[in-house]
Amino acid sequence: HVQLVESGGGSVQAGGSLRLSCTASGYAYAAYDFAWFHQAPGKEREGIAAIESTGSTSYADSVKGRFTISTDNAKNTVYLQMNTLKPEDTAMYYCAAGRVPGAPFWRSGYSYWGQGTQVTVS
Repeated sequence: HVQLVESGGGSVQAGGSLRLSCTASGYAYAAYDFAWFHQAPGKEREGIAAIESTGSTSYADSVKGRFTISTDNAKNTVYLQMNTLKPEDTAMYYCAAGRVPGAPFWRSGYSYWGQGTQVTVS
């Protein structure tokens, strides 16, 4: 059984930065692909950044150049560094783990999800 726990959300002014963390336990961490999704009120959950087990990364156009996904295998943790935040980045952010080779933003392909962490940009 896989468990994902996110942290690092909060409130920040436009132009500011936050770093989200997702700590994983209960499985072979290195074998999985990871992604960050966000969901704003009334909207669908959408993928914004992903990192495959190979190390390959993908970003949604809306965050490209501003957000960076990375992993620390020693800590079983996936990070999302978010810079130059905009009000439209306001959403609940979810960490996901699964095996989705070649389909990094295929929501249904991710088997495990964290509880989410709120990011508010004003």
